[in-house]
Amino acid sequence: MTYRAPLKSLALALKTAGHPALIGQAFTELDEDTVTAVLEAAGAFCESELAPLNRAGDQVGATYANGKVTAAPGFAAAYKAFAEQGWNSLSADPEFGGQGLTKAMELAVFEMTHAANMAFGLCPMLTQGAIEALTLHGTERQKRLVLPKLVSGEWTGTMNLTEPQAGSDLAAVTTRAEPDGQGGYKLYGQKIFITWGDHDATDNICHLVLARLPDAPPGVKGISLFLATKRLVDDNGALGAPNDLRPGSIEHKLGIHGSPTCVMLFEGAQAELVGEVNNGIAHMFVMMNAARLQVGVQGVAIAERAYQQALAFSQERTQGRGAWGPGIFGHPDVRRMLTLMKAKIEAARAICITTGVLADLGRLSEDPAERAIAKARQELLTPIAKAWSTDIGVEVASLGVQVHGGMGFIEETGAAQHYRDARIAPIYEGTNGIQAIDLAGRKLSMQDGGVMDALCAEMSESVADLKAQPGLEAVGERLAAGVAALERATDWMLSHKGPEALSGATAYLKLAGDVIGGWMLGRQALAVAGETDDWSQSRAALARVFASQVLTGAEGLAQSVMEGGKDLEALSAETLAS
Repeated sequence: MTYRAPLKSLALALKTAGHPALIGQAFTELDEDTVTAVLEAAGAFCESELAPLNRAGDQVGATYANGKVTAAPGFAAAYKAFAEQGWNSLSADPEFGGQGLTKAMELAVFEMTHAANMAFGLCPMLTQGAIEALTLHGTERQKRLVLPKLVSGEWTGTMNLTEPQAGSDLAAVTTRAEPDGQGGYKLYGQKIFITWGDHDATDNICHLVLARLPDAPPGVKGISLFLATKRLVDDNGALGAPNDLRPGSIEHKLGIHGSPTCVMLFEGAQAELVGEVNNGIAHMFVMMNAARLQVGVQGVAIAERAYQQALAFSQERTQGRGAWGPGIFGHPDVRRMLTLMKAKIEAARAICITTGVLADLGRLSEDPAERAIAKARQELLTPIAKAWSTDIGVEVASLGVQVHGGMGFIEETGAAQHYRDARIAPIYEGTNGIQAIDLAGRKLSMQDGGVMDALCAEMSESVADLKAQPGLEAVGERLAAGVAALERATDWMLSHKGPEALSGATAYLKLAGDVIGGWMLGRQALAVAGETDDWSQSRAALARVFASQVLTGAEGLAQSVMEGGKDLEALSAETLAS
């Protein structure tokens, strides 16, 4: 089946995240009718232009020959249409040609983009990160000549971190940057896993590259950030000769075949410094944090695509006698899987959209205190949005295969593609284990745990409202138990350091995501409690299912967090191998 944009769900997620209040405060020229029109137009584009290319992108994929990469069939034309219609410039600064809309709206549009065609969506996603990095840290020349081209989508951007010997450990980066004697630099080295590192969809590609200067100190404190373009750009913005960089090959991957993942070779490529010398990691983290939230949205997106296909299949496929009607949709266990899929998608969507609204408030609120609170909560939620949502993407895509039964294991149904595509999201832009470490180590310690404490207090305030609403009493009770479990686990994590805390980090992130997701579903159910249509009333049922199937496991997760790492440490490789 094809893809349908979940406009109602996106609208509810924006509403409960506080988007209407945000635009009333910081985007006074924007109104709800415009928000609706933008999302409807984006949904129509994704449904008609991007979704039909998804299958060919998987089956044919990007190709490499004679030192050049050709995008998957139809992708180059679709990208040009994407850029021409303005979907690349939604939240960018109008000073550089952007539309100045909210980050949350951009996330909603990109969810639909990734759901329609995840491999395609990676190209503009990386460009968004480059836009943010150059907006904050670019030179006057870069902002004048390069940034407007990225905002318009005429050029695309990439992120060049990983090397064969330096995956998540950026301290091991060895790519060299040597002064060229004319105020610029020349880059020498190899980068791997470079998403959309080369293609034929645009005339130029802007590579943001981590490299070391000759006198740089060792480790991450000696890494700088550089801009190297596929074709040189003169002082008037005109394109010149090809730069001394090229793709050496593209990877053969489990999924996202339409996205060319390149080995990039820098062979004396001319480059410009971005930001401060030896502060490249901090500058690149602007791009990485933007990408991490976008990858969380990818998890929501691929889950939504897999769910829609499974739901349609369940109504077409007849197998046995359903207890609740025809098709396998009438079987209680199939209905259970589909309902749980839907509930988890809505929870993950709410977490990601809320994080986007917080990013906007952290930049634009007129109240300094509100800006600080929003920024701190955004930082807390970002690793949860990335890791929890992408884990949901894999889980839902796997359930999608399960709903299809044996037909799901057959490539021609398309269910397997969603599962294969989903599997990369918990890995790239910082593995989910790294996200858990970031949450447990850096984010949880903000204000001595005060940021998480404030969030738990706000969730507890919703308990009374849920208990007072007919049909949501059990959600309130289970949310209260979940928050209590999260608070106990938080206290334990704050009082334990080193391997003990690291051993429980992944369980802690899952616990936080489960509880926050359950809270957000409860808030959505409350927001439409007075409505009588079937769709609105279904929000309460989704909140109840999530509470009974997910929140009830919070205490067990808290216990696993507090178990420590002694048993893990005691099991040697030899013991595990025997």
